[in-house]
Amino acid sequence: MAAANPQGDVTPKARIIFLGPPGAGKGTQAARLAEWLGVPKISTGDMLREHIAKGTAIGKQAGPIINQGKLVPDELLVTMIRERIAEPDCKQGFILDGFPRTVGQAHSLESLVPGGAATFDIFDMEVPREELLKRLGSRQRIDDAGSTVLRRLQEYDVRTLPLIDFYKANARFHRVDGFRDVEDVQKDLRSRLEKRA
Repeated sequence: MAAANPQGDVTPKARIIFLGPPGAGKGTQAARLAEWLGVPKISTGDMLREHIAKGTAIGKQAGPIINQGKLVPDELLVTMIRERIAEPDCKQGFILDGFPRTVGQAHSLESLVPGGAATFDIFDMEVPREELLKRLGSRQRIDDAGSTVLRRLQEYDVRTLPLIDFYKANARFHRVDGFRDVEDVQKDLRSRLEKRA
């Protein structure tokens, strides 16, 4: 099991959700925060790739869907998350990167975790659209090329932005300025958790 933060200034029972559009820096910040807290970072994208590589039941179902450029059904994602957060290293907490992405997925998460959204800190990473386009374009990823970048951002607007309304009434909902140096953003995140602890 992962050790708690050795400094002892943040509860090891942290549960965190990262929201924000593609290119906002969620993965980078989540990974750094997970290491600091001593809890696993759970990325649905990474997990799907692992399931596909290993040829698991989930991978066999998800692989063809992804290859066709379609979205993996909520049922598969929820099953994958349910299994992952039941593992021993998640007992002290975990950070979700890439889930939930829709209000429907958020409702499913409520049923998976005792206490639901009230037990999570939710960080909404805010970055200007122009900067997102610049960041995504500089990655040189096939799925970030040209119109694909715009489609991903538009998909976020339609499917994921409603999550902001779903979660913003939560007392532990945090709007975070992601248009800053990586270290400055990380210090901000840690400071917010320390104040809450």
